[in-house]
Amino acid sequence: MTSEGEPRWLDDGQQHAWRALMMGMTLLEERLDDDLRREFGMSLTEYEVLVRLSERTGRAMRMAQLADAMAHSRSRVTHTVARMEQAGYVTRGTTPEDGRGVVATMTESGYDLLVRAAPCHVESVRRNILDLVPEADFAAVGRVFDAVADHLVNRHPESEIRQS
Repeated sequence: MTSEGEPRWLDDGQQHAWRALMMGMTLLEERLDDDLRREFGMSLTEYEVLVRLSERTGRAMRMAQLADAMAHSRSRVTHTVARMEQAGYVTRGTTPEDGRGVVATMTESGYDLLVRAAPCHVESVRRNILDLVPEADFAAVGRVFDAVADHLVNRHPESEIRQS
């Protein structure tokens, strides 16, 4: 809102870019999810859980930190991890430090699935975004969303991303 109380409307170029961004993000996420489901029977969210766990020492991470790192609600991540646990891709247990926090740990089966799915996912990312735009434009998108994420994370009162 301006000082006069009027909204700061988007101009035509901004409106076009905003709508293109929203449409493109929706379609891209659907395509990446579809490719993983078709080839490996896993969702994009499940893939992301495996990626995040694979990057941690012991392939394990507190559930709260996992949710924050993925920018998903804790309940969504809990449901996703529960499905993955039933499939044998992760296990859940208490933390050795205090016994209260819940830790998700990737199993060997989960790691094997990630190793098989990663080439398919990377090729889908390349085919559906990287190969379509100049490298400098893609780098600019990364800088834009780093700024957006930093702004939103710093304003979120419950986020643990800042501390991890």
